[in-house]
Amino acid sequence: MSPTASLLGRKAAALVIAAALALGAAGCAKIEEPAPPNGDPAVLAEVPGTDLHRITLTERAVERVGLKTDVTAVDPQTQKLSVSYWAILYDSTGKTWVYTNPEPRVYVRQAITVERINGAVALLSQGPAAGTVVVTTGAEELYGAEFDTAH
Repeated sequence: MSPTASLLGRKAAALVIAAALALGAAGCAKIEEPAPPNGDPAVLAEVPGTDLHRITLTERAVERVGLKTDVTAVDPQTQKLSVSYWAILYDSTGKTWVYTNPEPRVYVRQAITVERINGAVALLSQGPAAGTVVVTTGAEELYGAEFDTAH
């Protein structure tokens, strides 16, 4: 083998090794998302006199989670308070909850008592008053934010 071929071979090998290392390092690099412009995506505050929290999200967090809401109502046939079944969240002990949405981007967990489920509607013996806005999609993410279980 000529000295020129040997030198070219070593340079090519060095380039291949350098490229592999660079690609490997890039694949392992942690990509940081930019911080939301309004600060933390979720801010928790205790609800006085309870063990509940008031969760305030940035607009971006609301969009990313894809939160959807509906309102509680009075069932016309039974005169019972009703809520979409999709709003109900069960905790690890089987207790039932909904997340209310008292103000834009603000969510508070509230205990409910389910009397009966009729398809996609739950009839309640206890819960938020008729007309209360409740989360129907994304309650699990709010629960995770409230209890820091998303990690």
